Amino acid sequence: MSAAAPARAPWFRLRQPSALPGFCPTLGFALLYLSLIVLIPLGALVLRASGLGLDGIWQVATSPRVRAALEVSFGVSLAAAAVNSVFGLLVAWVLTRYRFPARRLLDAMVDLPFALPTAVAGISLAAIWAPNGWIGGLLAPLGIKVAFTPLGIFVALVFVGLPFVVRTVQPVLADLDRETEEASASLGATRRQTVFRVVLPSLLPAILTGFALAFGRAVGEYGSVIFIAGNLPFRSEIAPLLIVIKLEEFDYQGATVIASVMLAIAFLLLLTINLIQAWSRRRFGHV
Repeated sequence: MSAAAPARAPWFRLRQPSALPGFCPTLGFALLYLSLIVLIPLGALVLRASGLGLDGIWQVATSPRVRAALEVSFGVSLAAAAVNSVFGLLVAWVLTRYRFPARRLLDAMVDLPFALPTAVAGISLAAIWAPNGWIGGLLAPLGIKVAFTPLGIFVALVFVGLPFVVRTVQPVLADLDRETEEASASLGATRRQTVFRVVLPSLLPAILTGFALAFGRAVGEYGSVIFIAGNLPFRSEIAPLLIVIKLEEFDYQGATVIASVMLAIAFLLLLTINLIQAWSRRRFGHV
């Protein structure tokens, strides 16, 4: 009697044992949930926009006002996310590496933009940075105007995006072994060399993740921006506000076209950031 044929290897392989039993049921539930919450609504959005045809979509997407609003939204969002990546790293470093009075209070204050209604944040920022506000009044004699300009949009987006970088980098920094820094110092490396050759490469994937999260939040931000932006077409008008204006004018297809263009641009940018993040993990030995 011939020996039994060896069993076929499954077409999938788990990286490590899973606590949830059954690959197929969990995969099916995950795909169903993702489809109902994300894919189907986004597909309906693109389908509604396609009713205008390629020529109609191109005309709406390339109109001067829409193009200017997209440039403001994505340009300021990228700048705010970049600034948050730097200062979010510094805040996470202070909270993780130092012990000082009121540290827990400062740590809790980082999460305030998560809990604070965006409209309240926008009103507060406008009151502070307006020409007659606490900070805006000090800048007005210098000829610097923040509120009701693109600079005001930048301030609002920095405010809402900072916690994403801090909370992404902070646990990675807390788990970073200090022995590597001590070994670097014992081998004669300066503090600058230790930071740029030992610490930052280990934190780079987390920083990129925080950057992507802050950028994603900034692109879609509405409530905290409209109160401080001024909302002037071709100057300080953001794309989400233009979508609302289109809806109020009952131009539903125009609104869906702008939303679809924002979706496509944001997806490409986030995909690029994720690819860079994956490269950095392979480059610096992270799995």
